[in-house]
Amino acid sequence: MDAPSVALYSQLKAAQPFFLFAGPNVIESEEHVMKMAKHIKAITTKLGVPLVFKSSFDKANRTSSKSFRGPGLEQGLKILEKVKAAYDLPVVTDVHESSQCEAVGRVADIIQIPAFLCRQTDLLVAAAKTGKIINIKKGQFCAPSVMVNSAEKIRLAGNQNVMVCERGTMFGYNDLIVDPRNFEWLREANCPVVADVTHALQQPAGKKLDGGGVASGGLRELIPCIARTAVAVGVDGIFMEVHDDPLNSPCDGPTQWPLRNLEELLEELIAIARVSKGKKPLKIDLTPFKE
Repeated sequence: MDAPSVALYSQLKAAQPFFLFAGPNVIESEEHVMKMAKHIKAITTKLGVPLVFKSSFDKANRTSSKSFRGPGLEQGLKILEKVKAAYDLPVVTDVHESSQCEAVGRVADIIQIPAFLCRQTDLLVAAAKTGKIINIKKGQFCAPSVMVNSAEKIRLAGNQNVMVCERGTMFGYNDLIVDPRNFEWLREANCPVVADVTHALQQPAGKKLDGGGVASGGLRELIPCIARTAVAVGVDGIFMEVHDDPLNSPCDGPTQWPLRNLEELLEELIAIARVSKGKKPLKIDLTPFKE
């Protein structure tokens, strides 16, 4: 096992009230990523929230082939290495193919499996063999029970450092719904549970473009609603894509949270999480009530 990954996994599991995966959806430039890492770290350090910086080197499942995908594997990993060195931050990024895992594992502290690929055994095993922490996003088409099997694939490959992430369930053709029961049921995977409070509010292919075609829309104004629910239920981590200029983001702009509102939202989430007893099951007493 990778010793630093084991240590980070233990730290995140013990985080109170929760840990945070945050950053822009995709690497737009080195300058932009470094600026975002600087500001997000300043906020989370002030609030005492453990941070893992998130950004993708490639968005391989964009709605349109004309959409911005990012700088690619080689250049993207170089930029993430600079973030780690400059701000002493662990980083998380996605993989889409088994062949990417080894290179990504040399840089990323956490390897993320995209929702569409959560059942791809070869990809899960290749990621697991890096020894890094693996965060598996639940497919929009999956019941939470499926994630028990996905997490077990990681463990059977020799890696105990796994976590699972709720990111909504398909509700018709162009919408997702977050079922709060999933936060409880995902605990059956016997690992940390993360709530993706931004992708969960996508409206896949729900936005018509001028000149034809479609793109993903989203309900940014409901991000606080889903985040409040998640921390009240008692999730271990929050995944939140954050941008300094969401309206001009080249990818998933409608579901990125404004950087200027991040501190305010985190303060409220921390307060809710500290009051809630969501991480401890409420013992239900079914014995007859007597006066």
